[in-house]
Amino acid sequence: MDTIGLTRIYVLFLMEVDTRRVHVLGATTNPTGVRVAQQARNLIMELGERAEQFRCLIRDRDTKYTAVFDQVFTAEGIKIVRTPPRAPRANAYAERWVRTVRRECLDRILIYNPRHLLTTLTEYVAHYNEHRLHQGRDQRPPALETLPTPVTDLTTVRVRCRKVLNGLINEYSQAA
Repeated sequence: MDTIGLTRIYVLFLMEVDTRRVHVLGATTNPTGVRVAQQARNLIMELGERAEQFRCLIRDRDTKYTAVFDQVFTAEGIKIVRTPPRAPRANAYAERWVRTVRRECLDRILIYNPRHLLTTLTEYVAHYNEHRLHQGRDQRPPALETLPTPVTDLTTVRVRCRKVLNGLINEYSQAA
């Protein structure tokens, strides 16, 4: 697939509002109601018992979200909330994540095909959930529940640098 055709790729993702953890469900050029419903089933199976923590699912009014898609979540006791028509600001958390992933990752990489896009997004989501600090969570990444360690003197501690996305992002941690 040429890079011009990538403008028609849809990425399906779910964001947990309380922790801001992101899950990528898949990427496809032509999402159908059947495929999207299957991705929803896969997500529910992946979440397991954690699915009980979710109270509602906010989604837009796109035709790819069929009644079968809604039934997957309502069977788990999750209420479906549809955003108003033509109101992209109604789901501010999702819009903010899309802006973040575009600014920090996708605008800086030439994506070749859907597989490359999914690989890149999977690696970025791991960085986003496990390492990237969030101001709204007291400088904690979504996967971390405790407060970060206090600031240390860098002259006495060794620092390890790990390159993410082929050096686009650097993650720093204290070496053992």
